[in-house]
Amino acid sequence: MSFDARLLTGVGVLAAVNEAGNFARAAETLGLTPSGVSRAIARLEARVGVRLFDRSPRAVTLTEEGARFHAQVMPLLAGLEEAATEAAGAAVAICGRLRANVDPWFARMVLAPRLPEFMARHPLLSLELTVSNHREEMMKGMDVAVRFGPPDAPSLIVRKLGDTRVLTCAARSYLAQHGTPRTPHDLAHHEGVLFRDPQTGRPFAWEFHRGAEIVTVSLQGRVNMDDPSVAVAACVAGQGVFQSLEIGLRPWLDRGDLVQILPEWADERFPLYAYHPSRHLPPAKVRAFVDFARDIVAQDAAIAGRAPRPRPDARRRHH
Repeated sequence: MSFDARLLTGVGVLAAVNEAGNFARAAETLGLTPSGVSRAIARLEARVGVRLFDRSPRAVTLTEEGARFHAQVMPLLAGLEEAATEAAGAAVAICGRLRANVDPWFARMVLAPRLPEFMARHPLLSLELTVSNHREEMMKGMDVAVRFGPPDAPSLIVRKLGDTRVLTCAARSYLAQHGTPRTPHDLAHHEGVLFRDPQTGRPFAWEFHRGAEIVTVSLQGRVNMDDPSVAVAACVAGQGVFQSLEIGLRPWLDRGDLVQILPEWADERFPLYAYHPSRHLPPAKVRAFVDFARDIVAQDAAIAGRAPRPRPDARRRHH
């Protein structure tokens, strides 16, 4: 098979359609018309001799042969992109549009306050940010995704950004009225602000770790949420006890809006990962975002490590 420059163009269109999920969004990304994208895919299918996509009114998905072809050519395409980046020079490498799908807690509490710094570093880059805690199709049309929890996407490249402690906290007003728990089991007599697991639809289980010892508590709560910033606001208002991630929670603790309880039972750590499509070398804009996210996680952890640990307050009453 002799080299045909249109084959390379078709591979680029293939990648765009697979990431976007349909011809219209791929056309917008590539600056083409949907019919132009359709013709490019048809030419590529004729060239390789197999049908690459199953087409339906709702979505366009790779066939089995298409998925195999995609897996084989994407590393080559990524290599070409990287070679072009190096030839152009680092000054213009990080540019274009970066599409990121980011966990709400990380997006609102950690990333958003630092976004001006990231954007100032890369003046030729624009960011399209989607905030979601769902994992299903989190990479659809995206360049990178960020999620808490163990990785469970074997078809994607995964990079650990760091981890953070799980803290239990409450407002002073709530503790003044209901008392301060001294052991995890004391929480059976308290109201919880529950947080819904997006995968199961049920509230996350409450675990308390002290070294190798783990205690699971069934906490009652009449409020069950799926938005972390709303849950924190309800906790600050005195609705109940809340268990969340230390990363991003420091401002409420430092101001005294929230008080950490059961600090000796806060050894559980929760990981944070970045995901990107299965290429051997991601584009420079993805690497820049992932490196920045890893750096701010490390900085937040360093600040938390220097913060004074809470001491028991003799003025607090308990049951």
